[in-house]
Amino acid sequence: MGRKVTVATCALNQWALDFEGNLQRILKSIEIAKHKGAKYRLGPELEICGYGCWDHYYESDTLLHSLQVLAALLESPVTQDIICDVGMPVMHRNVRYNCRVIFLNRKILLIRPKMALANEGNYRELRWFTPWSRSRQTEEYFLPRMIQDLTKQETVPFGDAVLSTRDTCIGSEVCEELWTPHSPHVDMGLDGVEIFTNASGSHHVLRKAHARVDLVTMATTKNGGIYLLANQKGCDGDRLYYDGCALIAMNGSIFAQGSQFSLDDVEVLTATLDLEDVRSYRAEISSRNLAASRVSPYPRVKVDFALSSREDLLEPLSEPIEWKYHSPAEEISLGPACWLWDFLRRSQQAGFFLSLSGGVDSAATACLVYSMCHQVCEAVKHGNQEVLADIRSIVHQTSYTPRDPRELCGRLLTTCYMASENSSRGTCDRARELAQQIGSHHIGLSIDPAVKAVMGIFSLVTGRSPAFAVHGGSSRENLALQNVQARVRMVVAYLFAQLSLWSRGAPGGLLVLGSANVDESLLGYLTKYDCSSADINPIGGISKTDLRAFVQLCRERFQLPALQRCEAPAPRQPPPVAPGPLMETVPPFRGTWGPAASCHCCPVPRLWPGQAALLPPSQAGRLSFMVSVCLAAASWKHRPPPSWSPWPMDRCPRPMRRTWG
Repeated sequence: MGRKVTVATCALNQWALDFEGNLQRILKSIEIAKHKGAKYRLGPELEICGYGCWDHYYESDTLLHSLQVLAALLESPVTQDIICDVGMPVMHRNVRYNCRVIFLNRKILLIRPKMALANEGNYRELRWFTPWSRSRQTEEYFLPRMIQDLTKQETVPFGDAVLSTRDTCIGSEVCEELWTPHSPHVDMGLDGVEIFTNASGSHHVLRKAHARVDLVTMATTKNGGIYLLANQKGCDGDRLYYDGCALIAMNGSIFAQGSQFSLDDVEVLTATLDLEDVRSYRAEISSRNLAASRVSPYPRVKVDFALSSREDLLEPLSEPIEWKYHSPAEEISLGPACWLWDFLRRSQQAGFFLSLSGGVDSAATACLVYSMCHQVCEAVKHGNQEVLADIRSIVHQTSYTPRDPRELCGRLLTTCYMASENSSRGTCDRARELAQQIGSHHIGLSIDPAVKAVMGIFSLVTGRSPAFAVHGGSSRENLALQNVQARVRMVVAYLFAQLSLWSRGAPGGLLVLGSANVDESLLGYLTKYDCSSADINPIGGISKTDLRAFVQLCRERFQLPALQRCEAPAPRQPPPVAPGPLMETVPPFRGTWGPAASCHCCPVPRLWPGQAALLPPSQAGRLSFMVSVCLAAASWKHRPPPSWSPWPMDRCPRPMRRTWG
């Protein structure tokens, strides 16, 4: 009996509705898997059409083109002599399902629909798909004629079943099913399934990799078995970034780890494992064996194919490894930067435009672009031809090869400090120094003429001129005047994004970057249509606390001393003040202590820490939230105030004054 099997899983950077490109990446992954000796290849969820099709799933064209890609895969010689497991939408009895289509040598073995749909957070799968609710049951699926002509099959099994090959048994899970309280792998393992596969479309959240790895290792620790997890990677056209992390595990240990952040469009992992290790592991767990004697059997699809061979006795086995996690600051440095790269190349723009204020938020956004430039240069250095072709297309130079991240940043990032009569020299210097150190093309300008022109229109129409509070104006006048300055900045940003390259004689336009963190957004502490309004906001889901850690990492890793000054309290657009030093800082949040609020943004582990949401993850209303803030402050009783706290001790909020005063 054969014992050693070589299996493959992958992470693919698929684009929504890019059927031709998706097909080529799938074929490339299968080719790599076969070259590495694998007999089973697992791909990500909905890899044929791309996961983020959203309401395009309603269109019959999406189903048609998915079938055409499936036909091309069945017809390709690359897919011969290897079991291929691909994801696509399938219509069965006029109901749309999220399915795995498993085929071998131009024969479809099984269509396995997803049984538990993700419908929380950023997921809305119930909007487009229906879960398969008939556990351990199958039906006949009548194949479309274009597929019948290739496979010579009229019907194939459709439903909850497992594959029984000559040497083992294989069962499928799809993404969310791993996260449910009663995952299918439990009963499948008790019924003798030895290899579990999970095709995922799991997006990046800070620290989520810990939960994902724990779920897989615990699944194989309790029940034994080999577990393959595939995942989408990159930005497929929406706000989400899928972070790969493909893996292969067995009996509670990791044997292959995929990259979490990478510019490679195709990544394939393989491992050679011994099925006898699974069988002996299970034989020692008497409680598992007692449960297995009572489990209801799964329908089995018999497959005349073996994953092992008789000549594999001398084949070396894969060794277990320890999973290497990124710190949250490293995740911020790598994940949003990869997302920016995908968004840039797919939007076919020539770079980014950022209003650089001299504060930590806009500095963090600039550092993300600089980190992206580092990753692009590294990818080109290691021979990634796709990245090289993309960057040449972006800069409109067919012979260009990026080697220096600072030089590349000068081509891709335009920063601008927009001063007003109330701005200080300090923030201007911070912005200029950071721009010089990362190499961005920097512009300094004054928005005062535009502000005066806007206020002149108001005065002309109404006959009244609003004034700042220090000049006798009301709070309404004071706020309106501050907001005009912030909103003028947005208008100027979009104008320069469209025309700054034109003014330099270069082709293309720029994407406007926002720099409002999630704490400000959730608490409403922002001006509508200022820096919070942009084409994309790469820090929009990150808390202030995590951003500070990220900026500190960039200061050390990229040797950017200007960031030390940018870590000072966030600058704002102040109103005029009475004679004396200009006050150009503002507490992190009005009426709420910033550190406590930011800590509250990190939900408990079961809700993926770092998801950077305030009220929704903890399900707290206003009262519960304030109680949590006070408890958090009380827990820091013996700690000194943060060095960056903007309050003198006699002006600290009450919770902080009570514990530190």
